[in-house]
Amino acid sequence: MTEPVYKRILLKISGEALAGEKKIGIDDAVLHQISATIKTVSDLGVEVAVVVGGGNFWRGRTSAHMDRVTADHMGMLATMMNSLALSDALEQAGAVTRVLSAIEIRQMAEPYIRKRAIRHLEKGRIVIFACGTGNPFFSTDTGAALRAAEIEADIFCKATMVEGVYDKDPNLYADAKLYDTISHDEVLKLDLKVMDATAAALCRDNNTTILVFSMKDPDNIIRIIKGERIGTLVK
Repeated sequence: MTEPVYKRILLKISGEALAGEKKIGIDDAVLHQISATIKTVSDLGVEVAVVVGGGNFWRGRTSAHMDRVTADHMGMLATMMNSLALSDALEQAGAVTRVLSAIEIRQMAEPYIRKRAIRHLEKGRIVIFACGTGNPFFSTDTGAALRAAEIEADIFCKATMVEGVYDKDPNLYADAKLYDTISHDEVLKLDLKVMDATAAALCRDNNTTILVFSMKDPDNIIRIIKGERIGTLVK
């Protein structure tokens, strides 16, 4: 079997990915398929940390008539629901997990402590980071970029519903160009919508390599770990 090319990864999954064709909530079959793939990656000896968005339950930035801080706090709770669901599915698959939360919910998750998170990873546990950065006005992409830097992940794998980074929206333009490799500066300069500017700048400033790939086939994660070139590399 091919040896993994990465020792420690941060995987970012959107909440919408867990909803599948339902578009809202959690599709149980999709959840367990993704969990099985993550478990396979862990079994290969890779230390896996995961950040899950909350868009399948709540999108704070679309709540125009609500106080932004309140809306973002609700979004953090949505990520906690997804994190607990993913943890449960992984445990059912035979993995050992820990959910670490950026806001204190002691009855449900451990508080986020960097050294504790790293120790869990070193022991082979799959770590799920919930509640973003714990602060309003920051996306889960920014939370993922921050955690990737803190745990010194070899790569930040951002799963999306498209094949990688394009020069324009491939769902709207048939001639959209897919990048094989692009720099952090180009992502920011060209205002490419791979992630918000704060997350992209954080990755640039901390020299965090990002791999943007399609989650339509969850096994793409395994292919990436084995060194196959899939999606777009941002470095």
